[in-house]
Amino acid sequence: MSDLLLREDPKPGLVRLTLNRPEAFNSLSEAMLAALSVQFKTLATDDSVKVVVLAGAGKAFCAGHDLKEMRAEPSQDYYEKLFKQCSEVMLSIERLPQIVIAQVEGVATAAGCQLVAMCDLAVAGESSKFAVSGINLGLFCSTPSVALSRNISRKRAMQMLVTGEFISAAQALDWGLINEVVANDEVAQTTEALADKILKKPTPALRLGKRLFYEQGQTDIAHAYELAGQTMACNMMDETALEGVQAFIDKRAPNWQK
Repeated sequence: MSDLLLREDPKPGLVRLTLNRPEAFNSLSEAMLAALSVQFKTLATDDSVKVVVLAGAGKAFCAGHDLKEMRAEPSQDYYEKLFKQCSEVMLSIERLPQIVIAQVEGVATAAGCQLVAMCDLAVAGESSKFAVSGINLGLFCSTPSVALSRNISRKRAMQMLVTGEFISAAQALDWGLINEVVANDEVAQTTEALADKILKKPTPALRLGKRLFYEQGQTDIAHAYELAGQTMACNMMDETALEGVQAFIDKRAPNWQK
């Protein structure tokens, strides 16, 4: 692993990735995006991993793109390439078969807020703050708006995008951007406890369910039900579901092997 992105495997089925540019508030340089891309491609084919936790080192979760790096090469071709690279990394999170949890400590701004929004789940410390603040620099946070508007209401998203103002962790919870707010010194513990709950669930159901969850949300309701019915039928034929249903009938705990 690159020093920019640290990987830990603290227990079977769980991987923790830590953005490691604390001196730059874990901003998404080209090298950081490349490191994330490599790791996500590796994880995508790793059947032993069920949950991925994404965290940031130091006082920030992620402050978005590296503005100094962006300003050093001002050309449209460069910017289009950069934002395409970033978008592919963001989409990789949704496409991963594993459940991805953002462990947010400190600020998450612009593409950092986008990163939180793209994760399946998010836990934040009570002093964490969130913003899509590009407008303050004359730059509308267009790519972050895609993820943001798929997490919170359109009016809330537009308010954040056109004011650039921070919202608190409590507001982020109320608006639907994150799942839990806890004391600052309990974020890692709470995130791992959430991961532990997921680790107890059977892998086939988690993977089928995550894929269906996002696919059905991008189509009309009739097609969504068609996809959901096909997914449930496939899920029911898996040995873990057959064992789970039989265990319920037998009034015993399921004996899942995966």
